[in-house]
Amino acid sequence: MKHSKLTALIFIALILGILAGHFLPDIAIKMRPLAVIFLRMVKMIIAPLLFATLVVGISGHGNVKSLGKLGLKTIIYFEIVTTIALIIGLAMANLFKPGVGFMTGSTSHALHMQEAGLMAAAHAHTSISEMVTSIFPTSVVDAMAQGNLLQIVVFSIFFALAIVAVGEKAKPVVDVLNSISKIMFKFTEYVMYFAPLGIFGAIAATVGANGLSVLKSYFKIIGSLYTALAVFVILVLVIACKLVKISFRSLVKALQEPAFLAFTTASSEAAFPKAMDIMERFGVPKNIVGFVMPTGYTFNLDGSTLYLAMAVLFSSQIVGINLDLNQQLIIMLTLMLTSKGIAGVPRVSLIVLAGTLASFNIPILGVAILLGIDQILDMGRTTVNLIGNCVATVVIARWEKCFDYEKMDEFLKQCKEESLITNIQNKIGKIKEG
Repeated sequence: MKHSKLTALIFIALILGILAGHFLPDIAIKMRPLAVIFLRMVKMIIAPLLFATLVVGISGHGNVKSLGKLGLKTIIYFEIVTTIALIIGLAMANLFKPGVGFMTGSTSHALHMQEAGLMAAAHAHTSISEMVTSIFPTSVVDAMAQGNLLQIVVFSIFFALAIVAVGEKAKPVVDVLNSISKIMFKFTEYVMYFAPLGIFGAIAATVGANGLSVLKSYFKIIGSLYTALAVFVILVLVIACKLVKISFRSLVKALQEPAFLAFTTASSEAAFPKAMDIMERFGVPKNIVGFVMPTGYTFNLDGSTLYLAMAVLFSSQIVGINLDLNQQLIIMLTLMLTSKGIAGVPRVSLIVLAGTLASFNIPILGVAILLGIDQILDMGRTTVNLIGNCVATVVIARWEKCFDYEKMDEFLKQCKEESLITNIQNKIGKIKEG
């Protein structure tokens, strides 16, 4: 209920923002501080959230010796799929160029954008050696103060590996970080309560400055992302299911309830328990579901990773920064690491996006623009996250040669019978009403 109310408020804020921007443009432009305040609130939780979630995630699942073959196979699969998602995201952003020509309205506003773009471009176009060198922090405090995500990730990885090496004596530190991680998830939830105000301010100011024509650009962004997600599903998830001799259509049909919940709430957490239960009944052993699914929500958020790749290029395009192939590869490497810290909370991708842009000295204006339609974007990427992790459990179970095909057939048969009974009951109800 909490998620559905927030979703409703977000859509109301979106509509009111468009109306305010169209009918009261002068006043609407002054609403921009609402979006700026929300973005500042998002930025303040980047460092502690990423550090805590990454360290807990790696130290909890990073000991390959204790995890054995299952852990190694899972991480290998996740990294392959994540890399493909990033490549598809970058390719689609270069193909559709959703950020090119986005700002077409107010001259003063556009000049401000060009100035910001030139300032960022002066920093963004550096050599590969400088970029690689810059990912290693001289001080983690400085990295957190500047919001340099990649430096925080590097420190977190070494910190987590040191925890694994120390072993039992480091358990109190892990417990503290686990508590911090949970606190930051709740903190993020509180911050997201301000999303409707931030979205109202962002969309009102954008429409007020650029007119209703900017909505065409928004449709271009939405179309680009959903096309990219569809390409990923077809090229990766469908093929993965075929390789393990599983019907992708049947799997999606079995997951229709948690998938619908993920789509409507834009929250992976809301659909997580139900999805785990279904995968066990689908034929995946409980121990594999219990390991792969939770690990996947740290290391394998395919839809969010793909979105982040597109969003970074979109944010650079709107301010006139042309990133060359080398820089895009560095960004891809960055996102491969930073996307691991994404929690299953609505709009948390904005946090990682803001941090990634800051790391490459690209203005975070793109975050403010995307904020207005992030609910629509989040619905699609969250659903792909869920289905992607469910496919991962099947692939790993098949790889371990312990997937129960008979149990799957029995479950699908049961689903078909339940669906048939529901249809009959609905028809009887209509006849009685008639």
